[in-house]
Amino acid sequence: MISSMFCRSAMADDCFEQAGMYQGVNPTLLRAIAWYESKGDPRAVHRNANGSVDIGQLQINSVHFTALAQNGVPSRALTDACVNIYVAAWLLKQKMVKYGNTWSAVGAYHSETPNKRDAYARGIQKVLVTWGELPTAR
Repeated sequence: MISSMFCRSAMADDCFEQAGMYQGVNPTLLRAIAWYESKGDPRAVHRNANGSVDIGQLQINSVHFTALAQNGVPSRALTDACVNIYVAAWLLKQKMVKYGNTWSAVGAYHSETPNKRDAYARGIQKVLVTWGELPTAR
């Protein structure tokens, strides 16, 4: 049992690297988003007050289901850790194309509403500071 858990964890870790490289986004940033969203739980499901649903460790929102299905990714595939990571990398890359390689792009992964976007970006920054990936703000 422990060895199979380790293998799944190692495979998911490889997926962060591969998806990041494929989309040109930082894999550590993807890991931070996964931690912030679900503490890295690939089985996480969250029903939102607005009726939408977030699925997987990177909490892919159901607002994206139509576009994903048009690209050959059914919503049920989002429960696969690697699929979830690749989709998140794709979504983050779309925000980076729109906003540049900025914290606004990171925040827009969650919401394009400025106060929600900025709060989310600060949350991701805090994770990265905690991990020693960013210097502590002065």
